[in-house]
Amino acid sequence: VLVPVLPGLMLMWCAALVYGLLVGFGPGGVAVMVLLTMLVTLGVAVGVVLPQRAASNAGSSRRTQIGALIGAVIGFFAVPVVGVLIGALVGVWLVAFRETRDPGVAWSTTVELAKGFGRSALAQFGIGFVMLLVWSTWALAVLT
Repeated sequence: VLVPVLPGLMLMWCAALVYGLLVGFGPGGVAVMVLLTMLVTLGVAVGVVLPQRAASNAGSSRRTQIGALIGAVIGFFAVPVVGVLIGALVGVWLVAFRETRDPGVAWSTTVELAKGFGRSALAQFGIGFVMLLVWSTWALAVLT
């Protein structure tokens, strides 16, 4: 969940689905899968909305946010594991600097985006923990 490249919440959801297929969903399994699906959807939304909102609140333009996206894609291929985050931050700084010609403004925009990524990672970690508790409760109920 903490590494931006790996879809941790989706992997957790898939693991729960495979578990249900292997041991049977039982009476509560379908409800658990619905709840886990809702949590994954929330986690994905948080992962997109919080960094975007942080960048918008810092005054970044749509072009700057597109620069973050392009940088993230380039970073994904250029630097293993953390390249998405590094690329997005570099992309924001470059486009913000190009637009404003002020390194201070570009830096503050980049810092706000980094804070948004941090909040997003913490929220997704919390959602992942709740998913773990939900699945554990289901697994213990099946075993007993």
